[in-house]
Amino acid sequence: MAPEVDQTQARDVAVWRKAKRTELRDARKTLSASTHADLSAQIAARLEDILHRHYHGAKGQIFSMYWPIKGEPDLRTLMGKLHKFGVRIALPSVETKAAPLVFRLWTPDAEMTRGDWNIPVLTKDAARVTPDITLAPLVGWDPAGYRLGYGGGYFDRTLAALPSPPLKIGVGYDAARLPTIYPQEHDIAMDVIVTETGAHAV
Repeated sequence: MAPEVDQTQARDVAVWRKAKRTELRDARKTLSASTHADLSAQIAARLEDILHRHYHGAKGQIFSMYWPIKGEPDLRTLMGKLHKFGVRIALPSVETKAAPLVFRLWTPDAEMTRGDWNIPVLTKDAARVTPDITLAPLVGWDPAGYRLGYGGGYFDRTLAALPSPPLKIGVGYDAARLPTIYPQEHDIAMDVIVTETGAHAV
């Protein structure tokens, strides 16, 4: 967990994060379709290699991934590949406002619907599960493993509520690396961050 900070600093950090979040998301919008596809493929290859070298490919484990939005790395091809390998893929969704995310099992033929922020999510017919490994897309990240997300706090709130801590993997672009995100008390660091150039263990 991040160190405790005073309220004045917390307000300053919130203002800084909002500005930095906008800056990084605007930069993502400038990526061409081909560059985005290339970066996504590189990140997928790095992630798959890490899973096989260090985590037995995650076979049989529940691996929470995500449906990409707003220029995030698109790892949907890897989702299908891991599913065929025997990894149990889950997707998160917001089912109650300001509550922890809910994870449900995904298969290539699973029924999807539109959730918050128009993100495709699984219907409530899909089995609810608890992940062994979580994958979080990063707006920004720092060498200490802290992630800058969209500001809703859902991911940190979810990690804090899980009965046992999963392996936490963040994925993003090298260009989104920051010296620090000024971690706050509620922020939870990733165990490893994967970008197009490789794994950044923390």
